[in-house]
Amino acid sequence: MRAWLVFALAPVVGCASPPQPAAPLPAKPAAVAAVAPIARPVHPTVAATERAELEAALGFESSQPDGHPQRWKIRPDGAGAVDATIVHGGHGAFRIERSATAANGFSTIVDHVPIDFSGSVVELRGFLRTEDVQGDTRLWLREDDEASAPVQFANLQGANARGTTEWTAYSVRLPLDAKARTLVWGVLLEGEGRAWADDLELLVDGKPIWEAPYLERPTTVLDRDHQFDHGSGIAITRLTPQQIENLTLLGKVWGFLKYHHPKVTAGELHWDYELLRELPHILAASDRASAEAALVQWIDHLGPVAPCGTCAKLDDTDLALSPDLDDRTTLGGELGARLRSIHDARVPDRQFYVALVPGVDNPQFLHEPAYADITLPDAGFQLLALFRLWNIVEYWAPDRALADNWQAVLAEMIPSVVLASTAKDYKLAMMTAIGRIRDGHANLWSSLDVRPPEGECELPIAVRFIGRQPVVVTGDPARALEPGDVIASIDGAPIEDLLARWLPYYAGSNDAARLRDISVTITRGPCDGEATLVVDHRGSHVRRTLPRSTKATPMPPVRDLPGPPFRLLSRDVAYLKLSAVKASDAAHYVEQAAGTKGWIVDIRNYPAEFVVFALGSLLVDRPTPFARFTKGDLSNPGAFHWSDNISLDPRTPHYAGKVVVLVDEVSQSQAEYTTMALRAGHAVVVGSTTAGADGNVSPFALPGGLETMISGLGVFYPDKTPTQRIGIVPDRVVTPTIAGLRAGRDEVLEAGLRAILGPSASTAEIQRIVHAAR
Repeated sequence: MRAWLVFALAPVVGCASPPQPAAPLPAKPAAVAAVAPIARPVHPTVAATERAELEAALGFESSQPDGHPQRWKIRPDGAGAVDATIVHGGHGAFRIERSATAANGFSTIVDHVPIDFSGSVVELRGFLRTEDVQGDTRLWLREDDEASAPVQFANLQGANARGTTEWTAYSVRLPLDAKARTLVWGVLLEGEGRAWADDLELLVDGKPIWEAPYLERPTTVLDRDHQFDHGSGIAITRLTPQQIENLTLLGKVWGFLKYHHPKVTAGELHWDYELLRELPHILAASDRASAEAALVQWIDHLGPVAPCGTCAKLDDTDLALSPDLDDRTTLGGELGARLRSIHDARVPDRQFYVALVPGVDNPQFLHEPAYADITLPDAGFQLLALFRLWNIVEYWAPDRALADNWQAVLAEMIPSVVLASTAKDYKLAMMTAIGRIRDGHANLWSSLDVRPPEGECELPIAVRFIGRQPVVVTGDPARALEPGDVIASIDGAPIEDLLARWLPYYAGSNDAARLRDISVTITRGPCDGEATLVVDHRGSHVRRTLPRSTKATPMPPVRDLPGPPFRLLSRDVAYLKLSAVKASDAAHYVEQAAGTKGWIVDIRNYPAEFVVFALGSLLVDRPTPFARFTKGDLSNPGAFHWSDNISLDPRTPHYAGKVVVLVDEVSQSQAEYTTMALRAGHAVVVGSTTAGADGNVSPFALPGGLETMISGLGVFYPDKTPTQRIGIVPDRVVTPTIAGLRAGRDEVLEAGLRAILGPSASTAEIQRIVHAAR
């Protein structure tokens, strides 16, 4: 998200209770009759104009040669294909397959259409068939608003689409939300097994979606101003130091006006295109004075700023972070005077390009087009991308003070972004700029394929970093690679040289998270190639050559135990892994753990479901605060205010034994927030540095069809101790060792058992429990 976060189907910090599953529908005939094309209406919806394609996709009647279904996205890649043998109707069905070692807890297929139709209820119907499914198979349906944030979500969870079943019809429904702009749907397989989906239907008020009435939405200035729809027309092949200085000033003034000028906050101006109109004047300015004069003329051209009846004021009673406007509102001369007068006349709570999510208050970025059809390179739109990113962070990122010298980033990144002569170079430059935010939620999620090392295949081994050393976790016995072997070089390049080249493109809140991500990609390359490794194999440096024969997966490692989510490791110790947890089973887990001395909750993963309150409330015996947030201020861009404490309220059944939470660098975002809640219930946290990226994510687009996001809330402990970048600091720091990997030990789990069983338990007993569990 997006690595593994993009696949989350609910908000990171909080989510609504899932709706009840719909009852199975009566089976329909296996054969599906062909439907003749219909004439397009005068005002066709997207669904209508794409009817033939959409109908074929819903029935999985069209696919690419490799079995990839037309229109659909498969997440992760390679998780399934169109099956022409096992079908419900027609010529194809979609098959999802997951092994016991598959990452992320679930796989899904996804499609979407714009909501340019009206109605009351949207419904996804379909037929599911399962084989040895250990988790769940679900239909799911979601509505996203203009900022791509979910406003409605439902899935088929708990409807017994598991085990081995014949074709059965199911349905999932949602009210059509007035704020929704995109309808997203899919089929999801959680856990191990195989499942098939076929003959899906999308209905609006009981009729096919392409028959839904067209909805005329009010237009905005973005719909009416088309001057640069096909490109900026600006080509830049070199930049002087003076031009870089002038462009830096332009970027800061443009962003300041975007969130303060009353005509811009009212949505009267296409602010992206205003930038492209002004850009030639700034490029032509010979010195700073000329650039400032051009900006004054531009501001005056926007028209006079009317006095505000009730002007916005900054309330500092609960202020966590003040706006950082010194280099804009303290400028001398006419430009400084213009900016100060605009700042004084800002309208309270009015923004066109941003809103706050109701009930959560992380920012939603509105009216930020992706300009996906722009032909790259395009210097104007590339500069727009950098300006959009820099100002969103400057005014709406609650953790901007933790960024890597953010005030200097704009000037430093302008040359590489503007002068990028290929789409790939532009993406890499933006990736570097995003990396400077030092936010594990912020990445160029749409374009990770250009991040080095490039390639669709990887070596048949798994790697993790111990310090800055990449160590084999899962080896290749056929080539004498074993767990604990340390990789010294790849294809002749020392690891330290590779890290120096690659790390700028790996966004993350801290080094542990960045190295975690490199551990996933470190052996990638062309599918028909080989890699030569020099490894430290039990004290001897040896050379090993391996084929890149495994299809690469973007998913991070999961370090919990294989098997079911809950089990008893011994009569004294219960175990729960959150990668397969079910919120609805929280009370049952407690009942099963009753009577044990302690309970290990393994969060060396990403939680399958949001269980902060469902599980945390069963571990406390009184109202217990565990977190507080900082939230943005629409009236004062750049200001962030403290929220009230977030608390757990006790519920039954209560677990009274010791609780130990296991974490490491895989624990990120919702995993970290869950750890905070469980720690408030007196859990002991054991492990190593977590990823340090928490808070609901706020996505936005960048020109060229790129996608990124930021942490939209600042997340702190009740005493205002921060978590971003720092992560969750364990009570007992335990870092895996090379010797432990060579011996096949899980040293973090062993330490968790030691915390429960106490010093009287022998090392042999603890290792026996771990060995039996694995």
